[in-house]
Amino acid sequence: MTALPEATNKKLGLVIDLDTCVGCQACATSCKEWNTGGYAGPLSDQDPYGADPHGTWLNRIHGFEIGEGEKSRTVHFPRSCLHCEDAVCVTVCPTGASYKREEDGIVLVDPETCIGCKLCSWACPYGAREYDYAEGVMKKCTLCVDRIYNETLAVEDRVPACVRACPTGARHYGDLGDPESDVSKLVEDRKGYALMPELGYEPTNRYLPPRPRRDQTAADMAEAVSQAGRPAPEPAVSSGNQNVTERLFRWADKMLSR
Repeated sequence: MTALPEATNKKLGLVIDLDTCVGCQACATSCKEWNTGGYAGPLSDQDPYGADPHGTWLNRIHGFEIGEGEKSRTVHFPRSCLHCEDAVCVTVCPTGASYKREEDGIVLVDPETCIGCKLCSWACPYGAREYDYAEGVMKKCTLCVDRIYNETLAVEDRVPACVRACPTGARHYGDLGDPESDVSKLVEDRKGYALMPELGYEPTNRYLPPRPRRDQTAADMAEAVSQAGRPAPEPAVSSGNQNVTERLFRWADKMLSR
């Protein structure tokens, strides 16, 4: 079995904002594109254009409906390797193919020594391991290890592909072992949480919870939309009676300044 390092110099990982993730799949597709030709590549697909397409994806996004009625909402939940401190996927590996790096805490799989026994996928409670049927080995999120240290790339591109591609800024990358890092401050400010901490595996990645619904903003939008098709009202005589255009701009300002 494989041993874990006693400590790591860094705890590189992701912080994912469930409030701003829109489930667009940009992170998943960019991850697939980069990694199919990178450290974890190739990432095979089986019957991609057929009736039952499936394949190897290192990042998957799930959508959940929570609440009921007017209080309901859709939450998009990206899922990938959490690079746990006590990574059980590493300790069950019989060949040492699954390992955790001492220098940055990233959990990787060596495809040259992996025998595809799937012990790591059975052990991982987060479902983060992917078996590549074409290659016969296990694969997982590498945190784009061949990208974040690549000095031939521009500084702004030395982040995981999923972070670079996210159009809403819902994904953040950094050292979660440094309390002064931007990601650590973000987690503290937004009360970010680890996934299923009661299991004791100490995942590095953190999730930021959805913010409470802004019911008044929704009400303002509904009122503005309902009145948009009505005849224009008389000019307001007081500041408290704004016309439709003003209400629309007020709502747009609220949404854009989130």
